[in-house]
Amino acid sequence: MTDRIEQLADQMTLEEKVSLLSGEDFWSVPAVPRLGIGKLRVTDGPNGARGGGSLIGGVKSASFPVGIALGATWNVELVEEIGAALADEVKSKNAHMLLAPTVNIHRSVTNGRNFECYAEDPILSGELAVAYIVGLQGQGIGATIKHFAGNESEIERTTMSSQVDERTLREVYLIPFEWAVKKAKTWGVMSSYNRLNGTFTSEHNWLLTDVLRREWGYDGVVMSDWFGSHSTAETVNAGLDLEMPGPPRDRGQKLIEAIQSGAVSEATLRQRVVAMLRLMQRVGSLDDHRPFAEAANDRPEHRALIRRAGAEAAVLLKNNGALPLRGDGSIAVIGPNAKIAQIMGGGSAQLNAHYRVSPWDGLVAALGEDRLSYAPGCTNHRFEPVLRGSLKVEYFANEQLAGEPVHVAMQDEAQAFWIGHVADGKVDVQHFSARISGTFTPETSGEHRVGVYSAGFAKVYVDGKLIADAWTQWTKGRTFFEEGCDEVVGTVGLEAGRAHEVVIEFATKDFATLGLAAFAAGIGLPLGNQAIADAVLVARNADTAIVFVGRNGEWDTEGSDLPSIQLPGRQNELIAAIANANPNTIVVLQTGGPVEMPWIGSVAALLEAWYPGQEAGNAIADVLTGAAEPSGRLPQSFPVKWSDNPAHSQDREVYPGLDGKVRYEEGVFIGYRHYDKVGTAPLFHFGFGLGYTSFAVSDLTVDDAEFEADGQVMVGVTVSNTGARDGATVVQLYVSDDTASVPRPAKELKAFSKVQLKAGESRQITLPLDARSFAFYGEKSRHWLVEDGSFTLQVGLSSVDLPLSAQVHRQTTLMLPV
Repeated sequence: MTDRIEQLADQMTLEEKVSLLSGEDFWSVPAVPRLGIGKLRVTDGPNGARGGGSLIGGVKSASFPVGIALGATWNVELVEEIGAALADEVKSKNAHMLLAPTVNIHRSVTNGRNFECYAEDPILSGELAVAYIVGLQGQGIGATIKHFAGNESEIERTTMSSQVDERTLREVYLIPFEWAVKKAKTWGVMSSYNRLNGTFTSEHNWLLTDVLRREWGYDGVVMSDWFGSHSTAETVNAGLDLEMPGPPRDRGQKLIEAIQSGAVSEATLRQRVVAMLRLMQRVGSLDDHRPFAEAANDRPEHRALIRRAGAEAAVLLKNNGALPLRGDGSIAVIGPNAKIAQIMGGGSAQLNAHYRVSPWDGLVAALGEDRLSYAPGCTNHRFEPVLRGSLKVEYFANEQLAGEPVHVAMQDEAQAFWIGHVADGKVDVQHFSARISGTFTPETSGEHRVGVYSAGFAKVYVDGKLIADAWTQWTKGRTFFEEGCDEVVGTVGLEAGRAHEVVIEFATKDFATLGLAAFAAGIGLPLGNQAIADAVLVARNADTAIVFVGRNGEWDTEGSDLPSIQLPGRQNELIAAIANANPNTIVVLQTGGPVEMPWIGSVAALLEAWYPGQEAGNAIADVLTGAAEPSGRLPQSFPVKWSDNPAHSQDREVYPGLDGKVRYEEGVFIGYRHYDKVGTAPLFHFGFGLGYTSFAVSDLTVDDAEFEADGQVMVGVTVSNTGARDGATVVQLYVSDDTASVPRPAKELKAFSKVQLKAGESRQITLPLDARSFAFYGEKSRHWLVEDGSFTLQVGLSSVDLPLSAQVHRQTTLMLPV
């Protein structure tokens, strides 16, 4: 088959070769019909396969738990199973590659994209990434691990330079990518938007050629993040195979001219083309000439897997006997996330789910509605709720809403993300205007808030009056991947039961980096003191109160970091009031990471449920009722307050960045490594989680016969379920370098195992350690080093619950290749 690739490369014209190195449109690479080469199609992930549509709407897809939820499972077998299921989803969208997994490290607790990534620890992230890729590629669908590298925050990400020393890169941020290449043989890598130590990663020769290809032996394709290429010869020469999306901005005729001038050699061009052909052969697109069609396959086996994975991801952080729910007492269901299914984060990971099960729906199905009462208490939205209903959209082939519309369509919500083919191709996606019109009928009379934000210019009129103007004084903000403005809000008095006319006007504008047009408009009625008082009354009259709070995909989203880790709105106030009214108060959090919890001492139980996909409410109900064991463990430390986080600093260059640079000053001391170093206890430790049964570890054995020779150690331990019901736990092994010649963390996770045991069952497991488990990266020697001296092995059930320990010793230094 390699001969065929070489023959195809020999037969291609210069124009055909160049055509394979950039997208044809937003989601595909062009075919070469003359040679029978089919079109390569990609689709966004990582918690589903959206297909070729917009970020909003489109063909429906299965929504799986987000990355941090999978991180919380610590279950490599489960993640591999999900990878295989996602391959089915990609195939249903007639695509060949999934733009996933996302493995950037949780450096800061405020990164808007943490929900999409697995963990603060590179080993946990790396092993889960390997499982995901193996599951996906085992079904013939290519993985595209991202974002390579140093994209740990969203603020000014398309221009920011991540300043990271090489040791920190090697020991923390590159490991998931290294594991993906060496262990899973990933077929795709996506470069990040940011600069790394001053150079855009899409044209970073050291990163893409020296490390990725020469050291790690990578033979797959490197593609840019969307609009993340900034040059022609520089990217091609550095190792970027594919510019996305299309039509090309930096390639096409520019690349032809670069080759003709000698700025890019014919040999380099051939390397890139062969890499693309090899990828197309691996994923089957080389000979895929089927008509393009997308299907919404709502598979029962995917439903079951999503529900099981969502329940396994839930982390029980506190329980004073309130859970699992017992008896037949009345339950007050309270909070902004109770009747709204928060199933995913925002940005490019979002999709049009087959359905959404809210916690209320899940509890009704599990317990019956008769036992339940409800009150919202407060809101937690970042933007006003999107206007929904039958809306007419008139498109104009100019930016002034002038003349007759060239196309008229209908949509069911006042938001759009216009990319690629718009208005049946009758307008240029970067130069058009639109008028969206419909009505809004409020349930309650009062002063309503009307909000709009847009990547482009937008105005909202209600009953003919301009209420929200994001046109006249448009200013770049933090929406739509930093191409949009912040929400502009106006107020208007509305009458209950009356259909008020709403007209939204939109026009495109010049973009900074990402060529897109988008808007969202909403209308909401603020909830005040009475809503909290009503919730307190409902809680007081129930045996148990469950408060569903947290964030949503407006807060946890690509393109925007969090302003803090406080719960948005009045949620803290609501929880405190409910806990005061009912001592049997359970809090269910849905977030993409930690929040501050001033009320933690007053609630009976706390469950972190993340964003668990379309089966959210059923998965949460399974855990609350005890139908499923909460076996999730934290993949990220939860600090008491934001300022405890290692990336928090008075120096803005440390975070979120200053003058185009964000300095990773903490080095390797991130997450639990930081808390160990400074002696500050987090609110909840990395690896922590409770359950409905209990576990113990014992009988530690260490086989270090090969340690002096090749650095390998085999660690054995007995795990016992000492409780009265079946359950699962995570055995964690940490290594400490007792005699290090350089500053090293007090301990580092090096191995783990998810263990399922029946009540009273015991099992011996083995945790293997290789030489890298003991090594640090020596920047001067440019090698991994295992020094002579002693190392302590600690085994337990969290990063601080480590009852078993042993030491191993070396007499010589072992130098390992990169």
